[in-house]
Amino acid sequence: DPHAGDLFVFRGRSGDMIKIIWHDGLGMSLYAKRLEKGRFIWPSPADGVVAISPAQLAYMLDGIDWRSPRHTFRPKSAG
Repeated sequence: DPHAGDLFVFRGRSGDMIKIIWHDGLGMSLYAKRLEKGRFIWPSPADGVVAISPAQLAYMLDGIDWRSPRHTFRPKSAG
């Protein structure tokens, strides 16, 4: 149910982009993130649907493999 606060997360074919759609109470919002290096680690789907925990989503958004928590890529410098 999109009005119940559920997030809908989609990953690009190459695995380096993720999009999240959610209803924030006023309307639908979209969040998109692309990794410069590395890929988002995605669980295997069962019946085309994947359920992940908030902790797994947080790891994914930070570019960390949620199966063994460590950074998959860390920039050498910012800016």
